[in-house]
Amino acid sequence: MIINKLKDYYSFGPFRPKVNIEDGWVNIEIDTPTILNQEADYRKTVALCERGNYAEAKIILEKLIEKNPTNSEYHRIMGQIFSDQGYQEQAINSLIDALRWNPKNSWALLMMGNIFAKFKNDLPTAMKYYDQALLVNPDDNITVNNIGANLLQQGKIEEAKKYFLKAVQIDEQYPNTHFALAIIAEMEHDLFAAFLSTVQAIKVNKKKDGLYQNSVKQAFNFAKKIIETDTGKEIYQNYLHTLELESKRKIEIHRDDTIPTAAKFEFAENYDRPNHVLRYKSNYPAVEHLIMHELVHLDLVVEARKEELNQLFISKKEHKNLFIKGLEQTVKKLNKMGVADQMIADYCSSLFDGMNRQAFNAPIDLFIENFLYTEHPKLRPYQFISLYNLVQESLKAVTDKKIVELSPKDILSKSKVYNVVSALQFRDLFGLDFIKDFQTTPSELKQANQFYEEYLEYKEDKEPAEEYELVLHWAEDLKLDKYFELVNESEYRNKDTKTNPTALETTLPNNDSKDQEIKKFEQSQQAMGTNMAVVMFMVEALQFFEKMPQKQVKEIAFEIAMKGAQGFRPDGNDYRIALIPNKVFSGYHILAYYYVSWAQAIPEMLTQLQLPYDSEYQVALTIFKPNKP
Repeated sequence: MIINKLKDYYSFGPFRPKVNIEDGWVNIEIDTPTILNQEADYRKTVALCERGNYAEAKIILEKLIEKNPTNSEYHRIMGQIFSDQGYQEQAINSLIDALRWNPKNSWALLMMGNIFAKFKNDLPTAMKYYDQALLVNPDDNITVNNIGANLLQQGKIEEAKKYFLKAVQIDEQYPNTHFALAIIAEMEHDLFAAFLSTVQAIKVNKKKDGLYQNSVKQAFNFAKKIIETDTGKEIYQNYLHTLELESKRKIEIHRDDTIPTAAKFEFAENYDRPNHVLRYKSNYPAVEHLIMHELVHLDLVVEARKEELNQLFISKKEHKNLFIKGLEQTVKKLNKMGVADQMIADYCSSLFDGMNRQAFNAPIDLFIENFLYTEHPKLRPYQFISLYNLVQESLKAVTDKKIVELSPKDILSKSKVYNVVSALQFRDLFGLDFIKDFQTTPSELKQANQFYEEYLEYKEDKEPAEEYELVLHWAEDLKLDKYFELVNESEYRNKDTKTNPTALETTLPNNDSKDQEIKKFEQSQQAMGTNMAVVMFMVEALQFFEKMPQKQVKEIAFEIAMKGAQGFRPDGNDYRIALIPNKVFSGYHILAYYYVSWAQAIPEMLTQLQLPYDSEYQVALTIFKPNKP
């Protein structure tokens, strides 16, 4: 054993020393002149083989073998040349010579196995050579992986899988093995296992090479195929029934494309109604994940309420006034640009609401996504697609040139920190790293990493309501805590709210009647199919914009977009646009103008609006008859 270890240690490429032990002394003979004389030719041979220039390589190799016929590696390379040229018998003879001079030449053993498996269709003989190669290098995961790869190429799926699983046991950080297991899982019609293996291949691949790109592509392909099944629906329905029992209230799920976020959960207590309501935007991918995410919000609240520790996030008028006071420079900038006062006020309100939403949700969402990932693994394909979309959305929100130009730098920076924290978790869960794309400053990245590290400390043994500690800690660090309050829910609800009407109006709005109207309207539209009200409003909009300069249409489009930063409700009836004076819009009326203005002036960005009126627009175009010049 000592002799073999020393031979391995003092080997130089294909050159192995002579080693013997005599009278307590170890004698090592290294043929330095031969190494110096033959090393250059050996390297040249290898380079020629890599380029496929076998004829020239063979001439040099034959001379090397003539000078040093006992060099196993020379014979091994000759065997590889013969095999690649299609001369398998000559290849076998050369490999036998290689093994005669070094029975432990693992590459020669591997090649013999490949020839018998691929060209001789003699799997039993091939397996003997493969097993011998493993005896030589039992802990060499690449050898094991290559054996599996060759078996897979021969269609020997079961045998290949055995070797790939063994390779993973030896080294979990080799991406090729995970990708191969994904291929086998797909062949076995196990899309979920295929998805998990491709994600693992992504996570352990540090090179971002062709294999990495292929792994990403396959992960999306597998996830999309899984999303086409009913798996996600079954998961959220089972979870929903459990939470209905826990919270002792029914949970209604509504499609609502007017909400300002991808999804939202409306607690029954906050709206003075018997049932909880979960709203989601239907044009987001993998909505099953959005639904599950919002349900976990309820689950966290239920757990906190059991200990009477649940907190309410309250923002009052004085909080908003203080926030807007800090936007003085932005307001002046917009005034100089000629933006209407009402439009500026709406924009400032949307910034206030958006920043508070981030301050409250960003820390809590980390716990939610970790819970979904660990407790509902079958949801991971949905989670992967959905979070990828949300990360891309958040990336655009803080790097888009137009947004960056208009947004207050301080608010944009704080929003970016929250977004990067979410991106850090997405990287750890699924391996896709977009951190650099956020174009953070060193201080922003440092802050985001500190927040994420703090979350990791809480993650493993989180107690009920501890998520609120992070909400407050992070807001304090970003100096956002002055724009809201966190109050104990039990104490707040037990107060005489008549003495505090501002808090009641701000945090507990009663929109039950509106919800009923929307529900009825949604049911009627589902029965009608295409929304003809929107179609007719679109025809009106097409007539309105027909002879208007595109620059003016674009200005109106931007004003409507800023006005609708918080979303237009279909049942709304008092929307006004400064650039369209003396006109009051209803909900669907303004949504029609919103869609048409962007379709006419900025069509390349139309899909970013996520307005579900493509079919209505096509119908409107067929009805609309342009005025002849």
